[in-house]
Amino acid sequence: MNIPYSWLKELVPALPPLSELEPVFAQLGLPLEGVEDVPAPPEGVLLVTVTAAEPIEGTQLTRLTLDTGANGERVIASGAPNAVGLPAGTMLALVSPGTTLGGMTYGVRALQGVESWGMAASAKELGVGESSAGLMLFPAGTAAPGTPMRELWAADQVLDVEVTPNRADVLSALGLARDLAAFLKLELKPPPAGPEASGEGEIRVSLPDKGRVIERDPTQKLRFGCDHFVARTVGGLRNGPAPLWMQRRVTLSGMRSIDLIVDTSNYVMLELGQPTALYDRRDVADDTLLVAFGRRQGELVRDLMGHEHTVGPEDLLILDGQERPISSVAEAFQNAGQPQPGQGVLGIAGIVGGDHGHVRADTTDVVIEVAHFDPVLLRRTSTRLGLKTDAVYRYERGVDPLLPPRAAARLVGLLAEAGGTVHPGATVVGQPEVPGRIEATGEQIRALLGMGVDTAEMRGILSRLGCAVAGEGDALSVQPPSWRVDLTIWQDLAEEVARLHGYAHLPETLPTLRVHESNIGAEKEGVARSTLRRTLAGLGFQEVVTYTFTSDEEAARARAERPGVRLQNPLSTDRTALRTALYPSLLKAAGMQTGGERTLLFELGRIFPASGEAERLGLLMRGPLAPDTHEDGLPGDFRAFKGLVESLAATLGAALEVRQLRGSAVPAALHPGIAGEVVWNGQPVGWLGALHPEIAQAFSLKGETFLLEAALPLPGREWAFRDPSRAPAAWRDLAVITPAGVSYGEVAAVLGREGGELLQRTEPFDVFMGEQIGAGNRSVAVRLTYRGDRTLTEEEIDAVFQRQIAAVKAQGWSIREK
Repeated sequence: MNIPYSWLKELVPALPPLSELEPVFAQLGLPLEGVEDVPAPPEGVLLVTVTAAEPIEGTQLTRLTLDTGANGERVIASGAPNAVGLPAGTMLALVSPGTTLGGMTYGVRALQGVESWGMAASAKELGVGESSAGLMLFPAGTAAPGTPMRELWAADQVLDVEVTPNRADVLSALGLARDLAAFLKLELKPPPAGPEASGEGEIRVSLPDKGRVIERDPTQKLRFGCDHFVARTVGGLRNGPAPLWMQRRVTLSGMRSIDLIVDTSNYVMLELGQPTALYDRRDVADDTLLVAFGRRQGELVRDLMGHEHTVGPEDLLILDGQERPISSVAEAFQNAGQPQPGQGVLGIAGIVGGDHGHVRADTTDVVIEVAHFDPVLLRRTSTRLGLKTDAVYRYERGVDPLLPPRAAARLVGLLAEAGGTVHPGATVVGQPEVPGRIEATGEQIRALLGMGVDTAEMRGILSRLGCAVAGEGDALSVQPPSWRVDLTIWQDLAEEVARLHGYAHLPETLPTLRVHESNIGAEKEGVARSTLRRTLAGLGFQEVVTYTFTSDEEAARARAERPGVRLQNPLSTDRTALRTALYPSLLKAAGMQTGGERTLLFELGRIFPASGEAERLGLLMRGPLAPDTHEDGLPGDFRAFKGLVESLAATLGAALEVRQLRGSAVPAALHPGIAGEVVWNGQPVGWLGALHPEIAQAFSLKGETFLLEAALPLPGREWAFRDPSRAPAAWRDLAVITPAGVSYGEVAAVLGREGGELLQRTEPFDVFMGEQIGAGNRSVAVRLTYRGDRTLTEEEIDAVFQRQIAAVKAQGWSIREK
C-alpha cells in the first residue's frame, strides 16, 4: 500500500522523521518495501487559468488562451483529448519557457500556426503521477494565475507499506496513523467527521431476503451478503477536476485522478478504508436501491469500463427499482420478469460499478452507497470473475462493519465543500455485527509469550489500540474496536501485546522440546531429500525450481500426459493447468542456457497426472562433462549420464539396475533405442534415456540431451553391518555370446542368480561383434569376482563358475572359447 508521509504527519503531528520511523514499521509487523522521494515540480511550472479553448481547424489540436498572471495572456496549442471544450476558468499546469523538465528544456515554438508559449502538462510529464491520458486540470480559483505549482504540490516521500492479509484495518491513512500513534504513544488527530445525518433519506433500500442465503459450512455463522447499508444524496454538483490537494493525495497513493466525484469517493476509501459507490441519480429508477443476488444463471453485467461479466444467483448485485418490487428479494424473483442483460444493474456489490448509473461529466446529483458486505461472498465472486479491485481488496480482508455512516458523512462533507447541496437525511438499513468481547488473564498472555509484561501495561496497550478494557486484578475483559475484525480470541490479544510491547523484548531462552511418539522419525523423509540434494550438487548438478503450472501446448510439445487439473484464473496463457511430468520444465530451463557448455540440472517437485498427485526427481544432462582440453575430453553421452546416476546410487548406498526398454514400454519422451527402466533397491521407480529428437527440435535443443524422471521418495533398504572379508578375492573371465538385442543387464542377472553369496561383483570389460561369432550376435566379456569369509579353493570357485555357464547355455546363449 502506498501512502505519502505528509498525510501520516497530518494525522499524527508529532510523528518523527521518516529516517527514525522506518524501524517502527518493521516492529509493528508492517515493514516498508520501499520509500520513494517525489520532488516538487520545477519553479517554472505555473498554475494558469484557461480563458478560451478553440479547436484549430484541420487539426486535432486545441488553441488554449491562458491567463498566466505576471506574464499576461499567453497562447499554447495542445493535442490532449481533455483540452477540447475546456470551460473557461479551469486551471492547468503550464511548463513555461526556459523550464527544464524530464531532461528537456521547453521554449516557444510554432505548432500549426500557433506560437505555443511552453506546454500544458499531464501528471506523468510533471513527474507527480503515472497518468498521461490528458492534461492535469484543477478547479477554478485553485490559486492566483501564475502561482508556481510547487507551492501547492510540495516534495514528499511515498511509503510502500507491506500489509499482511489479516490487517485490513491499516489499509487506510487513518488506520496506519492509528497504529503508529498507539505504538509511539502519540496523539492521533482524526480527519473531520462530516455532517451527520438527521431524519430519513430520499432513497429506499432493500437488503437480501434471508431465503436467498448461499449455503455454507454448517460450522460457520450465516450472513446475508450485506448486513449494513447507508444511502445519502447530494445535488447541485458541478463535476470537473478535483481540488489540487485531493488530487495530490490520490495520485501519490497510486491511483489515477478522474474527476471531482470519483476522486472524492477514492479519497474517502484511502483515508478511512471504507469503499464507497456513487451513482448518477438520473439512472436510479424510483429512487430505489435493491441489494439482491443475481436473477438467473448466465446474466450479463456490463461494468463502467465497458467489460461484460457473467453472473448468477450466487453473486450479489446492486439494482435500481426499475420493474421490481422492493419488499423482498423473493418477490423480486417472483414478479420481476426477464429484463434485458444488465438492465437496471448498478454494479456488482463491493467489487465494481456498472455502466448503468456510472458518474459522467454532466452528473449533478448523486446517490451515495456505503455498505458492509460479506467478505467470503465477495471473495468468491471476485475470484470467479477475475475482478480484483481496490474495493474488494479491502472488503475481502474485513472492513469495519460500523464505518458506513461515518464514511458517508465524510463523503457528503467533501462534496459539500465542492459546492454540492447535501440532503440532511440518510437511509440506514441492517444490523451490523461487531467483534465479541474476549476474556483473558494477564497470566495466560505472559505464559504464551514468555515475556514478563505487567497486566497494567497490557491494559494500556490494548486501550491505545482502541479496545475497551474492563476487569479487575489480573483479569482482562476486552471489547475490540469495530475496525479490528481480526481480534476474536485471547491469543490475538497476546499477539497485539507482543507487537506493541516490542518483539525485541522477547527473552532469549532455549525451548523445551518434548518429542511425541508420533513424531519419532518424522524428519526421515526431509533428511533423505536434503541428502539427495547435496549428493546431486556434489556430482555437478544445479538445482532448479520451476513453475508447477503448464499448458496444453507445452505438454504436447514434450509428449507428456495432457493436463487434467486446470486453473480457474490462470495468470497467463502459458500457465493454465498443473503439470503432469517434471521433464518439460527441465527442457524449458535447459533451453534458456546459452552456448554449448555443460548443463546439469535437477529438480525435486510435484506433478499432477491422472493417477493423482505425486513427487518426482528429474535430472537433465547436455553437453560434454569435461572440456576438450586434453586429447579426448569427456563427452556427455549416455554412458556418462548413466555413470552419474550410478555414482548417485553408490553414494546413497543403493543398489541400482538399469533395464533396457523396448517397443511400447519406451516413454514417449525418450529415443526408442536409448531408454531404460530405473530399478532402485529392487523396485522400479522411473526411467532414463536420451531425449527423443523430435522433442529436442520442438524445444530448440541442439545436440544430445539425456533425462531421468523417478518417483520420490526413493525406496530404501535395510542396513546391517558386515565385517569386510580379509580373505583374498578370486577372478574368472567369461565371454557370453548372445543375440545383439540382449542387454548386458539380462546377462548380469543370469550370472548373479547362480553366483550366490560367493559372487561379489560382475563387471563387463569388452564387447565384440564380428564374423567369428556369427551375424546378429555379440560377445560380452565379463569379469566375475568371488570372495568368501576364508580363502576359497579352486574346486569351490569352479563349482559356482560351472553353474553360471550352465545357466547361460540354458538361455540359448553360448560361451566364446577364444
